[in-house]
Amino acid sequence: MERTLDAKGRWRNRTVGFRVSEEEAKMIDRMVALSGLTKQEYILRKLMDWKVTVQGNPRVYKALKNQMQQILDELKRLEACSEENEELFQTIQMVAVTLNGMKEEPQHVGSPERP
Repeated sequence: MERTLDAKGRWRNRTVGFRVSEEEAKMIDRMVALSGLTKQEYILRKLMDWKVTVQGNPRVYKALKNQMQQILDELKRLEACSEENEELFQTIQMVAVTLNGMKEEPQHVGSPERP
């Protein structure tokens, strides 16, 4: 069997898994889609406290567009925002930072530079 190495010549043969709630899974999927990274790379960067650099591409643009539509629909549904909508506020913040960064240089979301 031939080994498949990653871009840095590492053989990634270990699997790490964990359980999350339905809401947490949706949030992770949303953040992954907005980052433009694979789920593996996004989670690895977050766990290692490395920067998540969003690179604009058609897939990220579509994810941002869809997320903004969902946010608009939710805001129309709400008469007044409250502290109970923390998940919505986190998503709005990430989308705003990402959209703002697409106009300029790549936007770093979160953590220190990856070694």
